Amino acid sequence: MKKKVATKEAITQAQYRAFQEAYDFFNAELFGGSLPHVLVTLQRHARARGYFAPERFTGRTEAAAAHELALNPDLFTGRTDEEILSTLAHEMAHVWQQSHGSPPRRSYHDRQWATKMKEIGLQPSTTGEPGGKETGQSVTHYIIGGGAYAKAYAKLKARGFQLRWQSAPAGKEAKAKKASKTKFTCPDCGQNAWGKPDVLLICGACYEDGEGDIRLMLAEPNEEAEAA
Repeated sequence: MKKKVATKEAITQAQYRAFQEAYDFFNAELFGGSLPHVLVTLQRHARARGYFAPERFTGRTEAAAAHELALNPDLFTGRTDEEILSTLAHEMAHVWQQSHGSPPRRSYHDRQWATKMKEIGLQPSTTGEPGGKETGQSVTHYIIGGGAYAKAYAKLKARGFQLRWQSAPAGKEAKAKKASKTKFTCPDCGQNAWGKPDVLLICGACYEDGEGDIRLMLAEPNEEAEAA
C-alpha cells in the first residue's frame, strides 16, 4: 500500500523554495549579495553531494545564460540540514570564483577557491577531516566550529527553516542490480560508463588517439561519499 502524501504546499514548490531561500540567505550573509542568480537542481550524480556547472542553462525567451548548482538527494539521508546546506555553500564558493575570481579547469579545486571556503567558514579537505589536502580534483569539506557558515546557518534555522524531502531508500532489487553493474564517472568531464565493479576504465573523451589527459574513471561507491 502506497503512503499517502500529506502536505499543504505542492512538493516541487516547497523543496525548491527552500533551496532558493537558503541560496539567497547565504548569498547575503556569506558573499555580500555578490552572487548571480543560478538554477538550483536535484541531480543523482555519482560520488558527489553536489556540483557546480557554469552556464549550463540558456534562455528560451531571452538572450541569457545561467549557472547550474546541483545537490544530490540520495546523499541527504543521515545528514542534518546544516550539513546538506554546507554543500550548497561549497558550490556557492565555486559560483563566487566563476563570477569574481579566476576559475580553474573544470571540477578542480584550487587555492583561490580554498581561501574563499575558509573565509565563509568551511574547511576544504580531501578526506572531510582535519589534515586532508585543501586543493585537488576531488575535495570535500567540514564545517568550522564558530565560523561564518555555522553562525549564518544558526540564524537561518532560527527563522524556522527546514528541508522537507530526500530520496527514498533503495529497495533490494535496486541494490542487487547496482552490485552487478557499476557506474563509472570521469572526475574531470563527467563522462559515464558501466562495467564490472573491478574493471579499470580511462575516459575516452579526455584522452583519444594519444592526445589529451589520461583520466581514470571512478566507480560509484556503495556507501555515501562526498566529492564536492
